[in-house]
Amino acid sequence: MRQLGRDGPTTSDIGLGCMGMSQFYGPGDDAESIRTIHRALDLGVTLLDTADMYGPYTNEQLIGRALRSRRDEALIATKFGNVKDDTGRVVRVDGSPDHLRRACEGSLRRLGVETIDIYCQHRVDRGVPVEETWGALAELVAQGKVRYLAISEASAETIRRAHAVHPVTAVQTEFSLVSRDPQGGLLRSLHEWGIGFIAYAPLGRGLLSGAIDARTRFAGDDFRSTLPRFGGENLRRNAALVDGVRQLAGRHGVTVPQLALAWVLAQGPDIVPIPGTKSVRRLEENVAAADLRLSDDDLALLDGIAPVGAAAGDRYPDMSGVDI
Repeated sequence: MRQLGRDGPTTSDIGLGCMGMSQFYGPGDDAESIRTIHRALDLGVTLLDTADMYGPYTNEQLIGRALRSRRDEALIATKFGNVKDDTGRVVRVDGSPDHLRRACEGSLRRLGVETIDIYCQHRVDRGVPVEETWGALAELVAQGKVRYLAISEASAETIRRAHAVHPVTAVQTEFSLVSRDPQGGLLRSLHEWGIGFIAYAPLGRGLLSGAIDARTRFAGDDFRSTLPRFGGENLRRNAALVDGVRQLAGRHGVTVPQLALAWVLAQGPDIVPIPGTKSVRRLEENVAAADLRLSDDDLALLDGIAPVGAAAGDRYPDMSGVDI
């Protein structure tokens, strides 16, 4: 178990990202997804991560159905702020008080809960001062609709300003062996401020799954078909980088995902990775990574194999929506 931040909730050391159960990585199977959520709870996984934009809306509904008789076993984290049109395309980021109040009511209804455990600003709205957004979020906490607050893909300065209005329990940002930007100073600042860190895409959106190589091609309904890291020369270079991780995993007798998750866990006691999956088998593999302890020599080897900035290509085709 780990504590998210100095005053935040205690959660399992590995959580479950639920996004792919409803969107982005090909077709889903709700029955298998619910089995996966239930198996996660059986294994002691408590943190379930979702957002209103996943689906949109259907991922929250799925989690609501899965937790109908097991609400007390889960720590639900959901997000607001990314607004989609009828085609499912994100058309704006909205951090206005009116929007977040409506969004919160919608999430409460879809999840079938009275209180959201962790409510996260999904992206920073540059048109609304973060102090205004977080003032309204603080009101939701005072009303008992939300327990803890988080923010995703925000700069240290934005986080500092939000934290001055209401304590930030956690920051959620992409972090893995192939996405190490938070080590540029963000993690150090969060530790100083007593803020926890939720690492999304800790397996590099599948690059560290052990199943992707330079020949892999992604279907049109797979989000990765649009990402710079997963095409052409970038994919070839990134797959070669993962080959080095595979060799070390083989020496330990573990899988590439297990080694990659163990690396994330080793970066700090207040870091919680949330690998996404929609299958029981992959979930069980991921959770077993919590038992793997890496030596200083192992960590040094991985630093050499996948140093900061080694991954080829940007994380998104348009990085302008990331507050860095």
